[in-house]
Amino acid sequence: MPPDAMFGFAERINPKRSFLFASKLLGRHSPVRPSLMRKTYKLLADQISPDLEGPILFIGMAETAVGLGAGVHQQYSEQYDRDDTVYICTTRHALGLPLICEFQEEHSHATGHLVHWPLVPGLVSIVKNARTLVLIDDEASTGKTFGNLFAALPASIRSNLRNTVLVTLTDWSDGAAEQMIAANVNRASILSGRYRWDANGLNIDAPEVPSVETKRGKVISPDKDIDWARLGVSRHRLQLDGEAASSGATLVLGTGENVWQPFLLAEKLETEGADVHYSSVTRSPISVGHAIVKKIAFEDNYGGHVFNYLYNVAPSEYVKILLCSETNEAEISPILMHFLERATVVIPQ
Repeated sequence: MPPDAMFGFAERINPKRSFLFASKLLGRHSPVRPSLMRKTYKLLADQISPDLEGPILFIGMAETAVGLGAGVHQQYSEQYDRDDTVYICTTRHALGLPLICEFQEEHSHATGHLVHWPLVPGLVSIVKNARTLVLIDDEASTGKTFGNLFAALPASIRSNLRNTVLVTLTDWSDGAAEQMIAANVNRASILSGRYRWDANGLNIDAPEVPSVETKRGKVISPDKDIDWARLGVSRHRLQLDGEAASSGATLVLGTGENVWQPFLLAEKLETEGADVHYSSVTRSPISVGHAIVKKIAFEDNYGGHVFNYLYNVAPSEYVKILLCSETNEAEISPILMHFLERATVVIPQ
């Protein structure tokens, strides 16, 4: 897949790392056909050996790679008929439940990651006895995020591992992550290479991560009873119901970390013959310019404590918009609802 089909460039509003490879495949920075996203899951899963020693623990990185990780796990487990795997995504939401570990992603706008134990005993057993670890992120620049997660895992889990697979759409790390991980390491990526970043010297003041004046209401935690991956999953099933436009284009929008179930809905509608694109709201602050041509900012739907953003979405291009949320419609920003105009809110049951 050529580079310009995979990403463009953009500017993060973040003094820790000011550049961004804006993905054209993730459904984060611009709308994407679900079938193209599924193609990337297969391209990556095909690079992972079907004979890896099990049990296998897959972990996807919040928030960007939550859906990517789930897609790779689903594709791998189903095409090789593996029933000894579990997928867990890291999260920025504290669920009030036991943690496997927590770790930092230093360059991020939101540095802290939490990894929760599954609630189902069989999945707990897979995690505790995993012989292979598969870590998924959208890209690897320095490899440090992978290294930090691996180091944060309990020694009892790390000591069992015989293989580690690092999965990314793009890999710029030049082998750095492998040096941080003790277990035998393999790589899977669609594109790998090197980059060099040279500041142009014109920006005197470093950008500041945006702050938001909030309601400071109660923080809303995701409902563990309708969880889709923060607490572990072995087989993926669609928990949302929605209809595409009878004619014309439909946009399915995920919100924050809630992107996997909305993708499955978008994929279902596309396979039924609808004209569907998928995208999602994100917490990542990015400047308008280069690959980012349109942007709105609004309070999040988990208590209004951080800004959320929607990029490169023009509502007038769609006859119908399905906005998928883990929270009630009352918590969704009126700024977002006004911008989308004709959005129908879809909440899992």
